[in-house]
Amino acid sequence: MGKHILQSPLWAEFKNKHGTPAVSAGNVIYTVHNIPLSSYNYAYCPRVSPFDVNFEELKKSAEEKNCIAVHFDVPNIMKESPEATEAARIFDQHCVHSPRDEFAKANFFIDLTKSEDELFSALHKKHRYNINYAKKNGITVRESTEDKDFDIFYSLYKETGVRQKFYFRGHSYLRNMWDVFNKAGLAKLLIAEYEGEALAAWILLSYEGVLYYPYGGSTERKKNLFASTILGWEALLLGKKMGCSTFDMWGASIDLNDASDEYYGFSIFKSKFGAKHVVYIDSYDMVINEKLYKFFNLANSFRWKLLKLIR
Repeated sequence: MGKHILQSPLWAEFKNKHGTPAVSAGNVIYTVHNIPLSSYNYAYCPRVSPFDVNFEELKKSAEEKNCIAVHFDVPNIMKESPEATEAARIFDQHCVHSPRDEFAKANFFIDLTKSEDELFSALHKKHRYNINYAKKNGITVRESTEDKDFDIFYSLYKETGVRQKFYFRGHSYLRNMWDVFNKAGLAKLLIAEYEGEALAAWILLSYEGVLYYPYGGSTERKKNLFASTILGWEALLLGKKMGCSTFDMWGASIDLNDASDEYYGFSIFKSKFGAKHVVYIDSYDMVINEKLYKFFNLANSFRWKLLKLIR
């Protein structure tokens, strides 16, 4: 696998634009986050491959930034891959197993080198039926790079977050992301409409031959027209048109049979696109200040429990 988009210079540019310092060191990019009520920070380094990391250089940089640890969140190595054992060995040399994953620990991939007919045949029969039903009943999908359409996307995304009670990003965060990638010609909006009314919208980002689907939203209005399903299909066709070889669906439940998992609903939806389900190796932390690291983990664990209670 190539470098993940979260390790791209453009993602660092977006983070800096949003006010979160992004640092390039040891062949990776990490962001610096202040620990409340202290002068200390922690470093967040998602989706890396340990084979790329210069751990000594990275540790020196993190120490200079007063970080208590570097959190390698959900490394970009799949559990079933040939390199998984060696990747874990490298991490174990320099790190401890992290008590938390912030990114989804599993994912779905679709091979876009297949023909359109092969991709359509690989869809779950219900998805095939719903796509044809949406077309017959007047759902249209349009592609856009216009800022005014970003606002349409965001309203649908926020509506979905409120409805489904998941943590959703603020407008300025996603707008900064959109601005950076759109300016580079690597961002697209897909909007599914019925008689001019937007029913669903996705942001898609491309990087080094991979099309990523990080954020989407839909309304409950006219949900019987399956706007999100046809949107997913059109996203695959767009990826092929852009010359991408892989469609990365960003995140999924680890156990697709666990209905209590917060990712369960959209994981089942994603799985019906003929996607391959994968699980990544564990997250790791490179500890710099052991005493403060232990205290931080205790406080962070309490914080997440509290957030789940009040959600």
